Amino acid sequence: MLKLIAHLLPPELYERLRRLPDSVHAGLEEIRIREERPLEIVSLDKSGFLTEDGGWSSNPQQAFRPSGELCRKLLGRLTGHSLYAMEEELRKGYITVTGGHRVGLAGRTVLERGDVKAIRDIGGFNIRIAREAVGAADKLAQQLADAARRSIHSTLLIGPPRMGKTTMLRDLARIVSSGAWPDTAMAGWPGRRVAIVDERSEIAASVKGVPSFDVGPRTDVMDACPKAEGMMMMLRSMSPEVIMADEIGRPEDAAAVREAAHSGVAVVATAHASSLEEARGRPILRELLHDGAFSRCVILGRSRSGFEARVVALQHAAPTAREPTAARAAGEAGT
Repeated sequence: MLKLIAHLLPPELYERLRRLPDSVHAGLEEIRIREERPLEIVSLDKSGFLTEDGGWSSNPQQAFRPSGELCRKLLGRLTGHSLYAMEEELRKGYITVTGGHRVGLAGRTVLERGDVKAIRDIGGFNIRIAREAVGAADKLAQQLADAARRSIHSTLLIGPPRMGKTTMLRDLARIVSSGAWPDTAMAGWPGRRVAIVDERSEIAASVKGVPSFDVGPRTDVMDACPKAEGMMMMLRSMSPEVIMADEIGRPEDAAAVREAAHSGVAVVATAHASSLEEARGRPILRELLHDGAFSRCVILGRSRSGFEARVVALQHAAPTAREPTAARAAGEAGT
């Protein structure tokens, strides 16, 4: 996994990281670099520290502490040595780089009329290594299939952080868009037009407008755009059949989801919650679940046997989408 981000790292840092145990490399998820403080590694959902000689330790007192000079070298590589060119990304607190990897940033903010204009004196980096798990959602897609429309049910995917919500959403986009339905009962179902509103550039990981991941041949991506506004823009301009978005939870998000549902468009979205009960404890999600904006809920989690995805059919079905016209259906059958 480390080789995927080797081009981002100063050589002296890469060489230390390269000496980590193979077991750590295999499950590498995050590298948290803090100037003059212990360098933290997250692997297979476990946190530890990089030692001076490239080892792994649970003791922060034994950790390697990156210097200010090393952090400046890292920032230069991440920004192509042009902070000005990356000003918009820096203002949001993260950078998405080629390969879909995302680097969170921490430092001193510069405010303008109360809004964050930029981040200066950057001394904290969280390199999140992106993985494309093609096929991860095959089993889930079977359970979310809407036979009446030959498409996918409007679905809310919930789970705590780092539970694979975005990975599942990305792979569902690929399946729905390409028509690679993973069950013989779905044979002949057409691929559907998918619109991804990727506010934090995590789903498609677009770089200069081009997705880094396979999100399907009939997918349009609105990158780095607020979810509510992006969903409305996609509804008006791209005539999607399915809209996908990450981490909904604001009132304007709920209004956009309802507008999509009333337009006959399926919505597949994620939200932070450890259980359906917890999701219903959040006012915005409770309203959407109660109103029937989603007809399925997927609870992602881990058990002793490993990762699991539990699908719940919600009591209130989502509004019925408009059926394709005969001419459009014939056209889809020939794609």
